[in-house]
Formats: sequence, C-alpha cells, structure tokens
Amino acid sequence: MDLTDEIRACRLCEVRFQTTATAHEPRPVVWFRPAPAGQGPRLLIAGQAPGARVHLSGRPFTDPSGDRLRAWTGLEAAQFYDLSRIAIVPMGFCFPGYDAKGSDLPPPAVCARTWRARVIASLPDLRLTLLVGGAAIRWHLGARDVTATVRAWRDFGPRGIFPLPHPSWRNTGWLKRNPWFGDELLPELRARIRSVMEMP
Repeated sequence: MDLTDEIRACRLCEVRFQTTATAHEPRPVVWFRPAPAGQGPRLLIAGQAPGARVHLSGRPFTDPSGDRLRAWTGLEAAQFYDLSRIAIVPMGFCFPGYDAKGSDLPPPAVCARTWRARVIASLPDLRLTLLVGGAAIRWHLGARDVTATVRAWRDFGPRGIFPLPHPSWRNTGWLKRNPWFGDELLPELRARIRSVMEMP
C-alpha cells in the first residue's frame, strides 16, 4: 500500500467525528502524488482541513474558499488540480465537523503528527509553499498572530514561503481592512507561482 492509499484508509479520528454535531465518517481527501526527485510537484498548498462541501466532493477547495484562493493565485482550475505540479496537503485530511453551534471544528492535531512529515518527505522537489490559514501558519512557522505573520510576508520569501489568511468568506472584512494584501502581496505571489509553474 502506498502512502496515499494509507492516508485514504486512515480511521484515526472515527470516534472523534462520531461525537461531533455532524456525526460523520472519516473521508480523507488526498490530493498529492509522491514522486522521486526531479519528477515531483514544485508548489505546495498547505491548507487547514476540508469543509463540508469538500467532504462530499472528495476534491480540495471545491467551494467558495477555493474560488477565492484560485483568484489569489491566478491559477485556472486545470492548473490548480494538476498533480504533477501542485500538491494540496491540509493540516487535517478529513472534514473535522461542526460543533453544537454550527461552527467549524479545528483539524485534529493527530492528523499532522501522524502524516505530515512522511508526506513532505515524499515531495522532494517543492520550491514554494503557500500556508493557507492559521493552522498551517502555526504548524510551519510556529506563529500565532496570523495578521502579523501575513503582514511580514516578505521575510519568508527567501525560504519559499507565503503565509496567507484563510480565503473563507468570514475573512472578507479582514481583506477590506488590510488592502496591502491585494495591492502588494498578491501580485508578488502570482509572479512567484508563475515562475515555479514554468520550471521544467
């Protein structure tokens, strides 16, 4: 069984998910392809966890957040889902469910602890990483303040990292309060993505 099949078969959080308001079964959404050096994807999109729509579709970012993220990156859907060029690896592979008030639950930490190091090791050609949302920013950078980290995006460029807010509609107000994100960060992000996507 290869790594992607192992993850798809994972049931570590089965009991946890049954106790959520959605009482759903695990459905790991796996969108990367391990590859030997020189043949793998160059771009990693490190997200948070699938939402309810992605849980149903089995494909990451098939929701309004995905539409916004693709607009930020300048990627068409065919490019975005090209496994030979892009790996989409969330902090939790499964939809975590909702709490009693209908709010999204965070991705269970056990998922990243169990799988993340093996996944990253299977992708030796990564040149650019997009950290999408607080969970990914905390894991990869150890930072707690998303706004301050995203505002300092130039500091991470030499390491091939772009910290981003989550593209959820809930962050529309944040985007309005921080126009530098669209004016300064996004043009540079798109240029870096184009450069990485054009690598042979």
